[in-house]
Amino acid sequence: MSKRLLTVLIIMAMVIMTNIAFAQDEVPAEQEAAAEQVETDTTAAAAETFEEIPEIGGLEMFARKIVGSGLVDLFIQGGFVMWPLLVLVIWALATIIWKLVSLSYAKINLTDFMDKLLPLIEEKKYKEAMDLCENTRGPVAAVIYAGLQKADKDVEAVEKAIENAGIIEMAFLEKGFIPLSTTINLAPMLGFFGTMVGMIRAFADIAAAGEVDPTIVASGIQIALITTAAGLAIAIPVQFFNNMFLSMVDGFTMDMQRGTEKVIETLVENK
Repeated sequence: MSKRLLTVLIIMAMVIMTNIAFAQDEVPAEQEAAAEQVETDTTAAAAETFEEIPEIGGLEMFARKIVGSGLVDLFIQGGFVMWPLLVLVIWALATIIWKLVSLSYAKINLTDFMDKLLPLIEEKKYKEAMDLCENTRGPVAAVIYAGLQKADKDVEAVEKAIENAGIIEMAFLEKGFIPLSTTINLAPMLGFFGTMVGMIRAFADIAAAGEVDPTIVASGIQIALITTAAGLAIAIPVQFFNNMFLSMVDGFTMDMQRGTEKVIETLVENK
């Protein structure tokens, strides 16, 4: 950051000195003195600016080592809007990791599980079947376990138990989608908010300067573009993972449906 600011100040000083050099033959002595005073004030202001630049803190150094100096520079240049975007990134990343672990852990081979379970039900070994379900991870085994607890009653009781357990398991499977959908919606909105902030700053700089110059509005436009890009860069991958998790939940739903139907059919046939 300090190197960029130093470059800008050097260019400004060169421009001022060049204007003074070209104007020396045409302006009176009073204007020459005024030009020298402007140069002196500019140098003093530059010195004060450098004194106000804070040294890189330990947190910033750590961030530069983890994600790279380029991303940290963009984060700083993006302004205060980048902070809520950072909170969204951390929130979404934690949710994605948790969903990946939980859904991957709950996935089982339905065919192998049913090949072991159905013979036990056919032989009315409900205790062994319940033990198998209890020792098997995932929502399919949990739903079937709830149904087998009512196996000594009528089919309606089994179906009711399976339905209630299915509602609970679906609520667990759908957990975490609210943080993901919130991030998907808020990240672009915050990015567009940053765009508005950057454009307001650009027009304020134009009003203060009294003229339109690309170098004057560059800072505001930079904020606008950085925040917009950051919002989209967050929302796009989170949307991908959200869709992937929805697909996995649909797969679990189909497995629960297929598994419970086979269990109920087997129970009816062996009553």
